[in-house]
Amino acid sequence: MRATLWFLGLFGVAVAVALFAGNNQGTITVFWPPYRVDFSLNLVVLLLALLFFILHVALSALAAFFAIPGHARSWRVQHQERAMNMALLDALSSLVAGRFIRARKAAESVLERETAMRRNGETLVYSSRLRALTHLLAAESAQALQDKDAREDHFKLALEESTKRDAQETREGLQLRAARWALEDHDPQGALQCLKELPLGAARRTVALRLRLKAARMARETLLALETARLLAKHRAFSSVAAQGILRGLALELISTAHDPDQMQSVWQQLDADERLMPEVAIVASSRLLKLGGDIALSRHWVLPVWEQMLLDSNAVTHTQRVNLIRLLENGFALATGAPDGGWLVRIEKAQMAHPGDAALQYLAGITCMRLQLWGKAQQLLKQALPRLKDVGLERSAWQGLAELAEQRGDAATAAQAWQKAAKTGLD
Repeated sequence: MRATLWFLGLFGVAVAVALFAGNNQGTITVFWPPYRVDFSLNLVVLLLALLFFILHVALSALAAFFAIPGHARSWRVQHQERAMNMALLDALSSLVAGRFIRARKAAESVLERETAMRRNGETLVYSSRLRALTHLLAAESAQALQDKDAREDHFKLALEESTKRDAQETREGLQLRAARWALEDHDPQGALQCLKELPLGAARRTVALRLRLKAARMARETLLALETARLLAKHRAFSSVAAQGILRGLALELISTAHDPDQMQSVWQQLDADERLMPEVAIVASSRLLKLGGDIALSRHWVLPVWEQMLLDSNAVTHTQRVNLIRLLENGFALATGAPDGGWLVRIEKAQMAHPGDAALQYLAGITCMRLQLWGKAQQLLKQALPRLKDVGLERSAWQGLAELAEQRGDAATAAQAWQKAAKTGLD
């Protein structure tokens, strides 16, 4: 369609020119005393067109002639750029392939070519960024070669280049690489310092948080590691199962740092609500509080949600956690010096009645009755629980409880038999 329109346009122009020139009787007279010259209007128009064409060609030729030095300069710059790009690609390829010496040489070749261009008065618009990244490649190669002096030299030069306007975006990457190098050198404090120098937005990126988590764990700054892990879990950097495992492990590590009841309470307050609901965390924290001589009622309060979860869903806690919870409550009753905790006594009784087939709850109820000096009921519950207890420790404790009850009644033979079975439990 476009070609058809062009043809129609050309035909129209040809017709217009033919109509104009065919019957054009106009003349142009030039007086040059004592001469007079007459030209037809058609000839004058043709000569003017020819003159315009000749001037256009001449000016274009002159422009092309004077542009030759510029083209030669552009060609040289383009040639140098291509050579630098090839050297940069060689450096990257060698670095990825593990050929670190060759990678460093290729990076230094890029720097030499860029310096030569600058001496000749040619400056690339991305020169600073190119130099910063090339220094980073050289530093990375030096790090792989364990040449720390060369790494630091290239890193400092890269930082200097990153202060310039066109290379400021590379500074964050340089600091992240420096933090990673510090971790590789087992210098967690140096890595944390590099991460602190990052802008707020960059410091909350997933890659920076991962580095901070690793550095904090290496430096044994458990609280910082726990806070970082929470941010990573919030950003979904881990799967839900992995995130829960990491948070649980860090929470347990933080609990182990407490050395008195006040510290233990402070640690408990630093945990999130979800972390306090983790059965293992709550049980270990409560046990730690009891071990440090803390408030027994407070330790029971910490494990109350775990107790409720266990009663609602038997799969909410593992067998080991269930046994540890029973042991924790048993130790709490043993350490108590005042009147027994009525609320917990009611809870244990209701739980045992609601789950009569649960041997662990039956054992706990029997031990509780012993503390209340309800000897007959305690003996009955412990005897009923013994055949069904799956934990060796609980079974041994049940036999010990029966031995104590027999001694209380003055039945020395039964007590000796119970003590003997308690000693043999777990040895078969």
